[in-house]
Amino acid sequence: MKKTFDVAIIGGGINGSSIAYQLSKIGKRVVIIEKNHLACEASSAAAGMLAAQAEIEQDGPFFQLALKSQAMFSNLSTELLEITGIDIEFVQKGMIKIAESEENVKEVKQQVAFQRNWDSDIVWLDSHSLRELEPSLSPTVAGGMYLPNDGHVQPAKLSLAFAKAAEQLGAKILENTEALSFIYEQDQVIGVKTALGNIHCNQVVLSTGAWASILMHETGMDLTVYPVKGECFSVKTDSPIINRTIFSDKRCYLVPKRNGEIYIGATQIDHTFDKNVTPGGISKLVERAVQLVPEIKNAPWERVWAGVRPQTGDGLPYIGEHPLWKGLFIASGHYRNGILLSPVTGTLVADLLEGKPDKTLLSAFRLDRNKEMVY
Repeated sequence: MKKTFDVAIIGGGINGSSIAYQLSKIGKRVVIIEKNHLACEASSAAAGMLAAQAEIEQDGPFFQLALKSQAMFSNLSTELLEITGIDIEFVQKGMIKIAESEENVKEVKQQVAFQRNWDSDIVWLDSHSLRELEPSLSPTVAGGMYLPNDGHVQPAKLSLAFAKAAEQLGAKILENTEALSFIYEQDQVIGVKTALGNIHCNQVVLSTGAWASILMHETGMDLTVYPVKGECFSVKTDSPIINRTIFSDKRCYLVPKRNGEIYIGATQIDHTFDKNVTPGGISKLVERAVQLVPEIKNAPWERVWAGVRPQTGDGLPYIGEHPLWKGLFIASGHYRNGILLSPVTGTLVADLLEGKPDKTLLSAFRLDRNKEMVY
């Protein structure tokens, strides 16, 4: 029997599932095609920070996209819990972006001044004030930017909640089903060829993270999406060592979760899909974490893991329609912000497929922003 849907989404990670949820909400017949199982790659390896104002340091379309998405999480948490019963563990206890030396103080203070344009609750705190807030912080920390309204989620639970909500609204989920190529007539995509047979549809969304370039190659585009490996570890204590996320520009963050775990990451190795965890990578993270929060050295070890994040040549995600093939859309290359950007990615792509694109917001992320990508 011919399998026909309105939209086929290739990739069962957090952004693909978010898109499926938003499309299902408006009555679209949707299928998610996932070669392994839902949320099995970057979506389950992330720490779940919603750090729009800690990681992005200048205004522009990407920053505005991040702020818009961050503001969606409170209502989304309630909405997904009501539909699926899944608690995404949205925690909003704040974040501290630290200055580790006197030389770093001026830079972070400038960030505070800039970020207060959007959130007047953001403040600079000196070393003494920071340690009153988080007594376990090292006294060597010079100060930091305190973002009281920042938060985090459990990314795997969020991804699964999106997918399950979509499923309850009628979406079909095909796990262990690899998408092999697109089916098209002239310049119109009409389906997806999979290992289990052909799926016919009116529109296709490619959301396969670091693997996006593989299928896109057949369409005449080089999206310069490439993998960046990140290694992480966690400790777990009965009583909390820290209550707020600690973020350092030196590639180290500590995120305290509800179950007593502290997620600590992440290393960065470009252009590899290898997810093996290495002693060298983890030892560097341990050293950095102990420098920031000395009590970490005595905390019980919990686990280690690694994930592959999708980066792009210019650091911006791709969200838009293929310039040559009608009916083919992509949402990939979110790099370290895939969790943060998942709500807004879902709504933007759903509107785009409905013919109601937010042209102002999407223009910076279109697929053909660099003409040399089309060959």
